[in-house]
Amino acid sequence: MSHAHPTASKDRPWLIRTYAGHSTAAASNALYRSNLEKGQTGLSVAFDLPTQTGYDSDHVLSRGEVGKVGVPVCHLGDMRALFKDIPLEQMNTSMTINATAPWLLSLYIAVAEEQGADVSALQGTVQNDLIKEYLSRGTYVCPPAPSLKMIGDVAEYC
Repeated sequence: MSHAHPTASKDRPWLIRTYAGHSTAAASNALYRSNLEKGQTGLSVAFDLPTQTGYDSDHVLSRGEVGKVGVPVCHLGDMRALFKDIPLEQMNTSMTINATAPWLLSLYIAVAEEQGADVSALQGTVQNDLIKEYLSRGTYVCPPAPSLKMIGDVAEYC
């Protein structure tokens, strides 16, 4: 005797992202594209310490830290290289970043616009917890009042 079972609709597959970034934007891009080819369904960007604290890679305080614990992104060209041949409109991207979140999000959006993406279709997360950097890590860029303003601005824009 067979039992009829209603056809259950499949749940949407889980988003699979690997927290990654290293050495250079180009090398990180190669890693991202390789991971996507292997079935990863989103991106989670790890930025290096100079990028996390708002220093360019050539700043004296960046010595010995560039590309060490994540990918260095100093300007729009780096963000372009990081996402070369990756259609951002089709991605779900997490950017694990706080102090420089508003700036890096703006670079991400600029690259998506250059790709012809509908910015309203972009998906992902940005930490945007600028106050945590002030209170806990000491890696803040701005004091609390302007940080709170930027947190609100990012939330309102998104």
